[in-house]
Amino acid sequence: MTNRQYILSLVMLGCLFFIFGLVSWVNSILVPYFKVACDLRSGFQTYLVTFAFYIAYLVMTIPASVLLRRVGYKKGALIGLWIMAAGALLFWPAALTRTYGMFLAALFTIGTSLAILQSVANPFVTIIGPHESAAKRISVMGVCNKFAGIIAPLLFAAVVIRPQDKLTMELIESGSLVGQAKEIALDDLVRGVIVPYVVLAALLFVFGIVFYRSSIKDINPDRDNKTPSGEGDRKSIWAYPYLILGAVALFAHLGSQQISISTIISYAQGTGLSLEAAKVFPSYTLACILLGYLCGIVLIPRYLSQQKALVICTVLGLVLSVLVLILPPTTSIWCLVLLGIPNSLIYAGIWPLAIRGLGKWTSLGSSLLVMALCGNAILSLLYGSASDHVGLQGAYWLLIPCFAFMIFYALRGYKIERW
Repeated sequence: MTNRQYILSLVMLGCLFFIFGLVSWVNSILVPYFKVACDLRSGFQTYLVTFAFYIAYLVMTIPASVLLRRVGYKKGALIGLWIMAAGALLFWPAALTRTYGMFLAALFTIGTSLAILQSVANPFVTIIGPHESAAKRISVMGVCNKFAGIIAPLLFAAVVIRPQDKLTMELIESGSLVGQAKEIALDDLVRGVIVPYVVLAALLFVFGIVFYRSSIKDINPDRDNKTPSGEGDRKSIWAYPYLILGAVALFAHLGSQQISISTIISYAQGTGLSLEAAKVFPSYTLACILLGYLCGIVLIPRYLSQQKALVICTVLGLVLSVLVLILPPTTSIWCLVLLGIPNSLIYAGIWPLAIRGLGKWTSLGSSLLVMALCGNAILSLLYGSASDHVGLQGAYWLLIPCFAFMIFYALRGYKIERW
């Protein structure tokens, strides 16, 4: 690969990761938005938004890997972007009928597209350059992803929630609107998503064509990642303990990160803030993640190995999680925001350690790691259920075992070559 191709590949992949962030992190404001617009009654119902979106990673990643083997990675990216466009278009009939189930189907469709696109993008980023700088490249992609995440909830609030909608939401939450007047107001409120998502669908369709027709060299991870000597006796993907444990660590990391971002608006509202004031907290968290990524780009691997960075981040994450639980809500919310800093480099630290030396199992191993994104779905739903019983702050106890396992992997789990 020439230097020009390398740079072009990074730019196009950066665009992909920007799209991942744009459609993923908007969930942090979709949760409270749908709670009002679809008149949801419980935390469990509300967090079906993130469950529907991320459970697609568990269900669809293996079919995605089969698809990529058949059609190639570039064409797979085209198909993934077009499926995402179809999911965005589903918001139109869902809004017209104000059907929560159809919104969830649209989110599942977008999640399916991301299962394909993540299976394309992550191996690409890992193998197009030296292994020891993989965490730096992932950090660069993370900057693109989290920058999109910072602007996503603010952009959604700006283009979807009109000034009159803010008043409508306040009246509904206060119980001032009831009966037929409430239904008419909700119908008008939810139709604000139609135009933005139709425009998004059109942009995704066009970018799919641009990516496919670009000069980026297609990749074959199974071919490009040669099996190291001594590893040929492994009969299946399950014979790599550091990969399996890495998938569990990613599950814990991604789920805990999703909890810290997607729940923070509701938590801020629980302290007495309005939705208008609370909507900025996901952007604060993602700004902290972005800061962490920039530190990673500067420090790794020149001053700090990706494994040492992983240890520091997981320990700091555990400390902040404990503070979220024990401090008063108005203070602990800022610890939740600061979790973005350690969360920034955990993914970049785990992925290269878990995917190394898989040889012919690289594609399947990558798919297994992508499936770990279902942690976003399962742990968010567990948080929603727990919050109904122990309150919004008490439910953050879920973060503790997640960070404890990540510390184990950073110190010991990645070294385990044999069961």
